Order: sequence, then C-alpha cells, then structure tokens
Amino acid sequence: MADEVRAGGRGAGARRDVVGGAAKVRGGWAGLLAAVPVLLLVGGVVLDVFGPVPYAGLPLLSASPLAACMVLAFRGAVITAAVACVLAVCVDVLVNRPLTAVVVNLLDVAVISVIALWLKWVVQRQGQRFAAVRAVAEVAQRAVLPLPPARVGAVSVATRYECADAEALVGGDFYAVRSTPFGVRALIGDVRGKGLTAVSTMAVATSAFREAAEQAATLRELAEHMDRALVRFVADVGDQPDALERFATAVLVEVSEEEGRVRLHHRGHPPPYLIRGGRVMSLEPAVPGLPLGLGLPEDAGVSGSDTFPFHQGDCLLLVTDGVTEARDRHGAYYEPCTRLAGRDVRTASEVVDTLVADVTHWTGGRRHDDMAILALAPVR
Repeated sequence: MADEVRAGGRGAGARRDVVGGAAKVRGGWAGLLAAVPVLLLVGGVVLDVFGPVPYAGLPLLSASPLAACMVLAFRGAVITAAVACVLAVCVDVLVNRPLTAVVVNLLDVAVISVIALWLKWVVQRQGQRFAAVRAVAEVAQRAVLPLPPARVGAVSVATRYECADAEALVGGDFYAVRSTPFGVRALIGDVRGKGLTAVSTMAVATSAFREAAEQAATLRELAEHMDRALVRFVADVGDQPDALERFATAVLVEVSEEEGRVRLHHRGHPPPYLIRGGRVMSLEPAVPGLPLGLGLPEDAGVSGSDTFPFHQGDCLLLVTDGVTEARDRHGAYYEPCTRLAGRDVRTASEVVDTLVADVTHWTGGRRHDDMAILALAPVR
C-alpha cells in the first residue's frame, strides 16, 4: 500500500540519521569519515617532528577534535581530544621544546577541544529535543489524520501525504474515509495557510466529518455540519489575527455499491479524476460551491451533489492543489488528465504510486505545497 505519510524531499542513497547532533553516514563512506580524525592526528605528529618549520603539525592536531565531533559519537570525540592533547605534549618533549612552548601548544589544542566538545554537546541536546518533538508530532498526526484501512466496505483505498517541508509530518491537507449506512463516504480537503494554524483547522474539519458521516442523510447535510463546526471554531479563536482566514476547500464523496454510482459534493476544491480503461476524466461540478467555514448563509454558493457511474475497474482519484499546481522547471502546471492517460494502473495503490512518481519527476523533486492523494476503487 502507498498509504504512508512521508515528508517530501527524502532522496535515495546513503541514509543520514542525526544522532547527538552528528550526521552518522551509513554506507560505504562511514569508515573513511571515521578515519579522518586519526589521519589528522598522524599527520600532525609527522609534520611536527619532520616538517620543514617548527609547529607545522599543530593545526592538524588542533583540527582532529573538531573533525571527531563531526563524524564520531561523543565518547569517540572525547577520546580523540585527549589523544590530541597527549600527542601535542609528547611531540614537544620529543623535539626538546621549552616548557613554555609545551604549555602553550597544549593549551591551544585543549581550548579548541573543549570548544568543539561543548558545541557537540549543545547540538546533541538540541537533536534530542528535536527528536522528542517529532515523536510527539507523529503521535498527534496519527491521531488527527489516521491512515485509512486498505479496504473500507466494498471500496479499495490508497492514500499518500507528502509535506512540502521535509521536516514536517502533517500540514493543512486532509482526507478521511468512513463506512456508513449510505455507502462508503470519503473526504479530501485543504485548509488555507500552513503550520499549526492549518493543522488545528484541519483537525476540526476531519473530526466534524467523522462525527456526522454516519448520520447526515446527504452529502450536502454533511458539508453543512462541517461548515458549522468550522464557523464555531473561528468564533472560538476570534481574537487571533488570522481567525477570519480559517476556511477549507473540500470534496465529499459517497460510493453506492448497489447503484454502481459515486456522488460528489464540491466545496471550492479541485475536482476529482475518474480513471477508466486508460482514460482520465476530470469530474467537474455542475455548480461550484464555496469553501467550508466562511460563515455565509446556507444557500449562498452551495452546490448540490453530482452523480457519476462507478463500476469495477474504475478508480476515483482525489488530490489537493499540491498536485494540480505542481510545476516543472519551465513553470508549466501538472495535468493529471494528460500525464496519467494510457498508464497501466489496475489498483488504487498503483494509481497513487504512479501519480507520486510522475509528480516528483515533473517537478524535479522540488515541492512548494503539501500534497495529499486519495484513490478509491470498487472491489468485489
């Protein structure tokens, strides 16, 4: 399944995990990088003893603790710093330098070592705090935007969430899928803005959907319930500068297995795509609707539901504007209808995998907006 939440921009190749503030590279370069402090120590001794001028190797001895702090764990860096100090003294004694020179050279290496170790400790503490924050964020993300199962009722489900920020786990895009007495109902949407403000608004929208998906008789009633929830939320945070800008676009979906049809209710969101027999069709609404949470009268700009045939072999693809507004290096927008046409994709997960790979190729890996994808396909 392609239903994992990923932070965009993570490439293949050597994988780097930040541990204690140092980038520990796993792969063929690990041994070479770990040998750099040793090479600096050896080079410093050789230059200091056999070099053309006195103290030629002192810069290398001083640099070895700095290099160790970059490529080794904290204990290895401490050992390297201690060895550098001992070698500095031993070399000065070996070449019969005066006591003042021995002390000064030792202080040079020791001061640089202490500064390097202190910086490593600070970065290590920050790394530990960052890891703790990411762990909390991941738990919150799973609670706010849980991954749907691979199958809900008679519908196969595949999702993907990729944030424009490589360090983020979740943003303002959202989706949800529920099995209800009216059929399988699904939702995809996008909150205006980014950051914690968008996440909090997204949490209200998805919670309202899950709460009313099994009770609302129609998709329009379900959308109105979500709209009221967002309006109340805006009223609760009315003293904040961006309170009036907390709205969301959305498309609500209802798949009826008995009727072989899918109903769509649009609220200002990019239309879904129907993939059938290698063709990709954009399911435009008859009457476009306004986004949720604007607080307008219920009949203002509210569309009805559009119904389309939906049978075995079809796939409904819903995306956020991170897909439709993805641009290549020439500034051209990505167009799913043409880019996905003729592709040999048979399942919902294949559709999602193909779309993500194609968007990444189209943009060259550069993403300027979060991207959420939801694919639904009827199954027996």
